[in-house]
Amino acid sequence: MENFSMNWLAIIVSALVPLIIGAIWYHPKVFGSAWMHATGITEEKIKQTSPLKAYVIALILSVVLSFYLYINVLVGGPDEMRHGTEAFMTFKHGFVHGAFLAIFVVLPTMATNSLFEMKSGKYIFINVFYWVLSLALMGGILNGWPV
Repeated sequence: MENFSMNWLAIIVSALVPLIIGAIWYHPKVFGSAWMHATGITEEKIKQTSPLKAYVIALILSVVLSFYLYINVLVGGPDEMRHGTEAFMTFKHGFVHGAFLAIFVVLPTMATNSLFEMKSGKYIFINVFYWVLSLALMGGILNGWPV
């Protein structure tokens, strides 16, 4: 692509998705209580830590992930099916790319680590599907954002 440029606003907005989805997903009334039980983390332990460091690092890593996903959904494919062309600039196309990234990269890596850490299937499900949803929405935002 001769005129390839980064849409930094779309990258930053999509980087906020995992934090927003995480606030909902890991809320005690959704999967938060089950996740805490599966990890062995207690309310007391959570209250002893400052979340600022975790949120700052999570946001930085989310920007890195969003940057990679941006390249992934906008570059690639043979000339007649170049991803950055108008036919592929849809929320749906990016959503699928994000979901595939989660299913084919996040699932195998997280599941492998979780198995060796002797975590439950519930733990794997909660964490992996959080990433499936987050990455799918991130890809949709990145690819559907008007240029």
